[in-house]
Amino acid sequence: MGLKAAAAAGLKADRLRLPSVAAVARSRMMRLWVLRATTTVLLWTCLVQLTAVGETWGPRVLRGWPSCRMAQHLAVPGPVVDKEAAALPPKRIYRNNGYLMVSCNGGLNQMRAAICDMVAIARYLNVTLIVPELDKTSFWNDPSEVRVLRELPPRMKRRVELGMFHSMPPISWSDISYYHNQILPLVRKHKVIHLNRTDARLANNGLPLDIQKLRCRVNYGSLKFTPQIEELGRRVIRMLRKNGPFLVLHLRYEMDMLAFSGCTEGCTHEEADELTRMRYAYPWWKEKVIDSYVKRKDGLCPLTPEEIALVLRALDIDRNMQIYIAAGEIYGGKRRMASLTSAYPNVVRKETLLEPSDLRFFQNHSSQMAALDYLVSLESDIFVPTYDGNMAKVVEGHRRFMGFKKTILLDRKLIVDLVDHYKSGSLPWDEFSKLIKSVHSNRMGSASRRTVIPDKPKEEDYFYANPQECLRDPDILRAW
Repeated sequence: MGLKAAAAAGLKADRLRLPSVAAVARSRMMRLWVLRATTTVLLWTCLVQLTAVGETWGPRVLRGWPSCRMAQHLAVPGPVVDKEAAALPPKRIYRNNGYLMVSCNGGLNQMRAAICDMVAIARYLNVTLIVPELDKTSFWNDPSEVRVLRELPPRMKRRVELGMFHSMPPISWSDISYYHNQILPLVRKHKVIHLNRTDARLANNGLPLDIQKLRCRVNYGSLKFTPQIEELGRRVIRMLRKNGPFLVLHLRYEMDMLAFSGCTEGCTHEEADELTRMRYAYPWWKEKVIDSYVKRKDGLCPLTPEEIALVLRALDIDRNMQIYIAAGEIYGGKRRMASLTSAYPNVVRKETLLEPSDLRFFQNHSSQMAALDYLVSLESDIFVPTYDGNMAKVVEGHRRFMGFKKTILLDRKLIVDLVDHYKSGSLPWDEFSKLIKSVHSNRMGSASRRTVIPDKPKEEDYFYANPQECLRDPDILRAW
């Protein structure tokens, strides 16, 4: 600014004395302006070109959310994925059709799947995705598959503040044509659309292959937990690995799960009453009157600690194997865990492996604690979920993607029937063990095709539990 002021003063004085010199000065100023303009255009051209190839750069300088730090990658075996699945689609000529705001609802893994789905939808519709609003305190780093902004541009932000946008829950299990035919026109009309529910809003099957592979790229490549969670996960894994192989037991026997499901096997009358009161206290839990006996016999209850101890023994899991409990506080505490800890003395949890100071930033944040369990589950030698909730399904699919890592998918209906016969004395141990092994010999997370049930998406296999489109060799599924 000082140089410009001095130049202007000198130029004014020259005009009074030497008009021809002033003309020369004006000519020089014009050439300088043209040079600056040309340089600016050149720099912007370079930036556009770098952005275009940024997807394939080693450094991720030009990718992701502008103000987020990139997470360090957890050391894992190479995923079973081909170059076509891993390669990004051709660079598009991007024309922004509008802005997509989303509010992710549910637990950790519902939100994980929802983010992947919304990224795929945003790319397909050519809309700019605003960083998703989460049910819980943020624990995600960035997905970098589409144009993502931390917040709306000022002009669009004012429109939202004035209520000039459209908010709606998309229809569950919709195919991509729904978003093209119903949602895209709303985006173009209102410029900003807010999807206020995101759980299971994209179909499992019948989608274009590039959409399915994009869901995989976001889930297994782009989407990371925050660096603090990833680093703590690596620490826990190193501690476990130091002592040999380990099994992760996703033991869904927390109070809220039992209250929600109405499963009270092994509980005292006082505990059963407490669980019932909790169920009635939450109005959004619609099912209130539940017959625990019938539900358990139908295989719809999480296995109890006592039941899973018998199953692990029947499967000949080494008594000295480390058993990492991926769960919250087990209802009934030590009394309910006694059978499991007696059969497997090396039962550990994150709370027993880490110091309280290590977890102080995670305490009272159940989703962040679940994120830690997720990372450890991925790296385990064996993963055993006792209930087919969202975490069990998403971890199952992730481990398939990583090379069909051993995941024991328990047949709960058969197990409770065999357990009851064994406990009544009508089934000897050897026969019990033989039947458990036989039933689960083909339930170890190996290659299989998703079961498709037209018009019943809730009953068919979940995409994120078996992302078959993203596996290296499609022929591996030909026999299934």
